[in-house]
This record gives sequence, structure tokens and C-alpha cells, in this order.
Amino acid sequence: MLDLWFTEKWSENTRFSIKVKEHLYSEETPFQKIDFFTSNEYGRFFTLDGMIMITEKDEFIYHEMITHVPMCTNLNIKRVLVIGGGDGGTVRELTRYSTIEKIDMVEIDERVVRLSQKFLPFTADKLEDKRVTLYYQDGLKFVEDCPSEMYDLILVDSTDPISVGEGLFTTEFYKNCYRVLKNDGILVNQHESPYYERYSQEMKKAHNKIKKIFPIAKVYQFHQPTYASGHWLFGFASKKYNPTLDCKIEEWNKLNIQTRYYNTDIQRATFALPNYVKTQLEEK
Repeated sequence: MLDLWFTEKWSENTRFSIKVKEHLYSEETPFQKIDFFTSNEYGRFFTLDGMIMITEKDEFIYHEMITHVPMCTNLNIKRVLVIGGGDGGTVRELTRYSTIEKIDMVEIDERVVRLSQKFLPFTADKLEDKRVTLYYQDGLKFVEDCPSEMYDLILVDSTDPISVGEGLFTTEFYKNCYRVLKNDGILVNQHESPYYERYSQEMKKAHNKIKKIFPIAKVYQFHQPTYASGHWLFGFASKKYNPTLDCKIEEWNKLNIQTRYYNTDIQRATFALPNYVKTQLEEK
């Protein structure tokens, strides 16, 4: 009997492994190596360059938290830009709001989208919603060329700041996001983890850049079991709205959106950070 394991390196001394039932598909694109697996514990899962992007068992946590926290903060969001997110999970959550009129998704690697539609229908099934337009290009270049004040919300659903994701963690990119957001716009970005040094360094660099550009810059946490340490963060930046003071708790609950992780108690609690994380975020 074949004993096959997928293993991801979390630090020099830590590895995370999943027993693989079947290696479904592998492809090397001009941008990255894409693999799809299935397992008994986590269902189907998807990796880029040997790093887990999503698993069927816990993807809902990440996708609900990147989407519903800013949506509860401003329920008048009409136009959304998603950068990255080729598996479709973030778009899936956005399409649950009938008030959103336009969703533009920019993914550098079209093969991620096409293969996710084939192997991950549970996340990719809303990519053909009539409100969704897909652009296959570099997100950094897209926002650079984008007219000012185009979007109410930008969600940066990126990989780690290596390879194709590196440009999405630069000051230039964050400044362009500020410019293309409307005067009450919100930016949420994948913000790494505070736990292992390699990730925490990137977390601190991203936060220091963003807080110099946006008048409101906060960080919130969630539990993602298959990401390094399980303790993961998003950055929340806004020109106007405070996500704990301005959130529309009653109005959001009236929408009756059925979620598995997010709720309006979490909306405020998710911004309550441990002291060691606060200390890191205050460091230059």
C-alpha cells in the first residue's frame, strides 16, 4: 500500500504533513507549480510551489474572514476588486451580497482559475456569476493603470511575498490601492502570521507600509489550521471606516447570510490581538 505524504516546511525546525489519498494533477506554468491532491482528513487541497493554498476542510474560514469583515463595516459596497484569489473562494463569498454590482478579479495565472474550476468546484462555482469579470494579468500593473476612485473595496487574496506575490506587498502597490479606492474605500490584504520569524518579518513590513498611507490601519486575526502555525492575519485599511466602531451589526445580521466561521461577535473580537503581536506591529 502506497504511503504518500505531502509536507510543507513551516520553519527550519517545523514541518506540516497531510497523508495523501491521491495526487490528482500537477502542472508547471510560466509562473508557478500547481498541484491538486485529495486526502481523507482535509478533502481536496491545492498547492502552489509546494505551499498549501486551500483545503476543502478549512477554506471557508479564510474566505469568510477576508470578505465579511469589510462588508459588515460598509454595507454600501458596490464595486469590488479582488487581486489573486484564483481558487474563487473570495468571489464566492462576495456573490452572496445582492447589493454588490461589480466584482473584478485579477489573477496573474489563468491556469490556477481553470484548474480550480475543474478540481475545486466548491470554491470556484461562482466565477461565472454575471457580475464577475476576470482579468489575467499582474495585479500590481492592474492597479497602476486603473483610474482613480474606481472601487469601494479591494481584497488582496495573495500568496506569500515570494515569486508572483512579491509585488503585492510593496509601498508602490499600497499607494495605488489607496488611489483607486473611493473616498470611503477599504483595503483588506493577506497579512501573514506573527508566529514564525520568516512570516512575522513580512507581517511587520506590510503593516509599517500600510499605516503610512491609510488613516485607519488595523490588523485582525483568525484561526487557519493548515497555514503556518494556524495563527493567521489580515490587514484592514480604510480611508474612513473603523471596522469595530462603524460596523453595521444589526443590518448585517438581517441579511441572514449563513456562515460557518464568521459572525458579528467575531467582527469586533477579531481585532483584539495578543500582546506579542501588538508589540511586533509597533516595531519599525
